[in-house]
Amino acid sequence: MSQQKPPKNNNGLKNAALLSGIALEMGGIIFLSAKGGKWLDDYFEMESKTFLIVLTLLGVAIAIYLVLQQLKRIKY
Repeated sequence: MSQQKPPKNNNGLKNAALLSGIALEMGGIIFLSAKGGKWLDDYFEMESKTFLIVLTLLGVAIAIYLVLQQLKRIKY
């Protein structure tokens, strides 16, 4: 009786590249939203940093949503 080997899964490198791209995208979204919030606070001369806080939290929420959507598409 010969034993058959399971098919080799070559998706490891592809998944690593996808996950790296997702991490960069998430960091970029959060960075740009924080910079935009800081710019708005400076433009309107606000001392409370309201725009910075709100836009950073919004950027985090958007980034998490996009990451979850992309993780659904990754095949293991």
